[in-house]
Amino acid sequence: MEITDLFQLPKQRMKAKAGCLLLAEPFMQDPYFKRSVILLTEHNERGSFGLILNKPIPMYLHEAIEHAPTFDSKLALGGPVQKETLHYLHLFGHQIPNSTEVLDGIYWGGDFETVKKLIEAGELNSDNIRMFVGYAGWAEGQLSHEMDEKSWIVARATKTLLFGEKPEKLWSSILEKMGSPYDYLVKLPEDPRLN
Repeated sequence: MEITDLFQLPKQRMKAKAGCLLLAEPFMQDPYFKRSVILLTEHNERGSFGLILNKPIPMYLHEAIEHAPTFDSKLALGGPVQKETLHYLHLFGHQIPNSTEVLDGIYWGGDFETVKKLIEAGELNSDNIRMFVGYAGWAEGQLSHEMDEKSWIVARATKTLLFGEKPEKLWSSILEKMGSPYDYLVKLPEDPRLN
């Protein structure tokens, strides 16, 4: 049963693009993506790249990377692809060279040596940088196919959502803010057999 069988979603849905959020439909059972919120950082004809925002893991930067400075914010699982890689979203703009602006005032990546220096100087904290291991990736046309299958709901990203909300509450908080009929999705059980 598709979620649209339960009620009618708006006909004019947002389209996926870099800088938007993807919210997993409520019955998605994939352990990586179940009730996940993904910031799409790249989306073009060659494929798509994103970071799961609401899957914190019990590991710190200095535990994951040798010679990294101690940083008091836990890492998050960015996705199932290349879990040995480190990615970060931050508000420091081009103070971190080679950063890419994903949306207004939110940057992705950049020079890690600069990041380490900013951590050591006490300038970076969980209010202005989030770090992830791995990423979510889609091959050419794959995300479009999943959108056609109604696997994802597209929402607008903001600094407050990315840096101010508790990751564990992010999926339900965004849907509630989107209003009817999306707020109804929050009340659906994770296992459709319990409905």
